[in-house]
Amino acid sequence: MKTNYQIIMEKILNSLENKPSLLLHACCGVCSSSVLEKLNPYFKITVLYYNPNIYPEAEYQKRFTTLKELIEKMKMDIEIMEIGYDSEKFENIAKGLEQEKEGGERCTKCFHLRLEETAIIAKEKKYDYFCTTLSVSPYKDSQKLNKIGKVLEEKYNVKYLYSDFKKKEGYKRSNELSKKYGLYRQDYCGCKYSLNEIRAK
Repeated sequence: MKTNYQIIMEKILNSLENKPSLLLHACCGVCSSSVLEKLNPYFKITVLYYNPNIYPEAEYQKRFTTLKELIEKMKMDIEIMEIGYDSEKFENIAKGLEQEKEGGERCTKCFHLRLEETAIIAKEKKYDYFCTTLSVSPYKDSQKLNKIGKVLEEKYNVKYLYSDFKKKEGYKRSNELSKKYGLYRQDYCGCKYSLNEIRAK
């Protein structure tokens, strides 16, 4: 039976005191919008833009610019951190999995790559929690994401915020906010393999 990570998150949020710090991995501005709206009352948030999977580099920069634009327009006290573009790290984990369909093993390894870097930085910089916006998308498996988060929580001894941000119309809300703020909306997940898959349809 699938775990309802939305319920688990609500229990965590309701137990918090004094706004702990959260390092929140973000893939793009659109996905971040409803997540930031949801979490800002509970945490001191730093958004981490770490996405070596995004192709090409111009697309990576465009999504980063959109993320910064969102945070400015939302007028929240949120910091942003970027790790420079390093597509080689993604290509290394994608070797042998180039023909996988989106949602397969390549995507799972990509989730792990980005979440592990988030956990490492959260540990080094003494954040109370780490998390990712990825589960807001209906195309991302929240069961896989949260299982990876649990493994990394135990490995690095930093708390993972279990979540499924698409629940309670989170995905719908992200679309509403992206329209409200006039955000750039990409039409593929990010990597060149997902782009090729879209183009082949």
